[in-house]
Amino acid sequence: VILYFSLCLCLCRAEDSAMENIVTEKKAEESHRQDSADLLVFILLLTLTILTIWLFKHRRCRFLHETGLAMIYGLLVGVVLRYAIHVPSDMNNVTLSCNVNASPATLLVNVSGKFYEYTLKGEISGNEINDIQDNEMLRKVTFDPEVFFNILLPPIIFHAGYSLKRRHFFRNLGSILAYAFVGTVVSCFIIGLFMYGCVLLMKQIGHLGGDFFFTDCLFFGAIVSATDPVTVLAIFNELQVDADLYALLFGESVLNDAVALVLSSSIVAYQPEGDNTHTFEAMAMLKSFGIFLGVFSGSFALGVATGVVTALISFNFTKLRDLPLLETALFFLMSWSTFLLAEACGFTGVVAVLFCGMTQAHYTFNNLSPESKDRTKQLFELLNFLAENFIFSYMGLTLFTFHNHVFNPIFIVGAFLAVFLGRAANIYPLSFLLNLSRRNKITSNFQHMMMFAGLRGAMTFALSIRDTATYARQMMFSTTLLVVFFTVWICGGGTTQMLSCQKIRVGVDTDQENFVSVFGVSTKQESAWLFRIWYNFDHNYLKPILTHSGPPLTATFPACCGPLARCLTSPQAYENEGQLKDSDSDLILNDGDISLAYGDITVSTDATGAHTSGTPVGGVAVNSDVALDRELAFSDHELVIRGTRLVLPMDDSEHPLPLDSHRHKNETMS
Repeated sequence: VILYFSLCLCLCRAEDSAMENIVTEKKAEESHRQDSADLLVFILLLTLTILTIWLFKHRRCRFLHETGLAMIYGLLVGVVLRYAIHVPSDMNNVTLSCNVNASPATLLVNVSGKFYEYTLKGEISGNEINDIQDNEMLRKVTFDPEVFFNILLPPIIFHAGYSLKRRHFFRNLGSILAYAFVGTVVSCFIIGLFMYGCVLLMKQIGHLGGDFFFTDCLFFGAIVSATDPVTVLAIFNELQVDADLYALLFGESVLNDAVALVLSSSIVAYQPEGDNTHTFEAMAMLKSFGIFLGVFSGSFALGVATGVVTALISFNFTKLRDLPLLETALFFLMSWSTFLLAEACGFTGVVAVLFCGMTQAHYTFNNLSPESKDRTKQLFELLNFLAENFIFSYMGLTLFTFHNHVFNPIFIVGAFLAVFLGRAANIYPLSFLLNLSRRNKITSNFQHMMMFAGLRGAMTFALSIRDTATYARQMMFSTTLLVVFFTVWICGGGTTQMLSCQKIRVGVDTDQENFVSVFGVSTKQESAWLFRIWYNFDHNYLKPILTHSGPPLTATFPACCGPLARCLTSPQAYENEGQLKDSDSDLILNDGDISLAYGDITVSTDATGAHTSGTPVGGVAVNSDVALDRELAFSDHELVIRGTRLVLPMDDSEHPLPLDSHRHKNETMS
């Protein structure tokens, strides 16, 4: 009898275990279907956005950019998920009380002798406990913030560096650095101080529901100082707006994102000694400043080093060019690993991957096969497009799916005013100071356009959603969403009207503009001296070591270094000795003995780097500075060296171009 009952008990337990396994499998299958449906929602959002973009481009509508469209569709889907779809409650959910001092990441729960592992999803407020199951679908479409930083953000930042037009960037490098570094810090403190005044006002009238310290205000100032004028730049590119204005805005936004990220991390790292961690302390501030410099410089060095390593790999493994698919895959993995390596080392992946992209575009790109060059450009352009539109769609979605929104009217109004004041404090005073030393002035209409184009976007959103645990961070996130919506829709949509109002030139052909500056009266750019020093060194030493372009090292190294030069020079360098192959459209100076003839003007450089100029017809002499500036301006055209003749086709209908008091039509360059 005992044996019989024991057998029955074992059979019952086995049956219960089998039933539990079946239930578990059904739940896993339902969860899989739910996840697939959630991802399908985002795929449909992107598909609808692309179709609408095509319609807008076909109709030549510029009042709303694709990012604005993605946000609108995200808002509509968020409304549907929030109010039209309800998941029936599951009666099997049990709420138990357990007194612990912290929130563990995982829990082991003993249920009838069986241990189950549960993971932490987040804090639930008291009034949401009963509705937790109804919000399950909303919780499913809420992504982990690390998804943005590790998956969606790297392609956007890398593409910005990889597609950077370095000629215009370096021509305005001093101004871009001033706006990106000094301007971002000024904007951060202006916004932080203004918002702290708003917080004090809210505290006085009893509209503050939690702790909000001055460091929180500075953190908010840092994250909303990150500009992302993707809408404006897309319209600029389509309308062919002045290249210098485009370079100033694009260069500022690229570096300013990196500065804002490192600055926000430094503010979080501010920890004074003692019980009160929110008081001012000079040593703590200096420590935060040191962290800022250390993290930024370390990330910069790591990004450049990874780009150089990629260039060396592509330089030495020339057989890899025969397999473009493997070459492209290696390039892609090395680029993405830069971001993850920087984050794993405690640096900032955004800064590292940005400068990695710039380095790879300058060096590695020249070593790739023609097929890989096209593939890498198209691949990162596609990833950038999808990631950017996904983030903007998700922005619209989170306005209704995020559970812990805190909307405070005083804080919101103060934020809009603070963002306006911070942007103004960035642009106008710095432009005034920069114009004191610039020959090519930043005009008032350019300044007004830059002020208007200070949109907030993907970086601001990613920084604000990364931590929403406290009351202050939740209020910042909700307000940041509204700031992004307003700037993208209103400022982005009014770009064309603003260009017309400020009478800024459109339809500017960059190549024709460079051609006019070569044969017309040229102006010396602000960074020309730095340009000369860098490109002399880069073209004579770095390019031959890291790429197959540029002169052989045997022609640039001192005679005593002949064996080393022959060891480091690749056979392809000797083959390409007569032709400068520079895919990034930057003119490199001093290729041993370069002789350029612009129509009636001859500009030459000897091996010592001394520049000489001939005299044009009509007796108008050109000094070496002007001649070199014309070389810089001619960088979009391919230079042919040592006797090879290149004919530049010109339309007979073009108007003659002025050169001082004379006009010549130039057709050849020797």
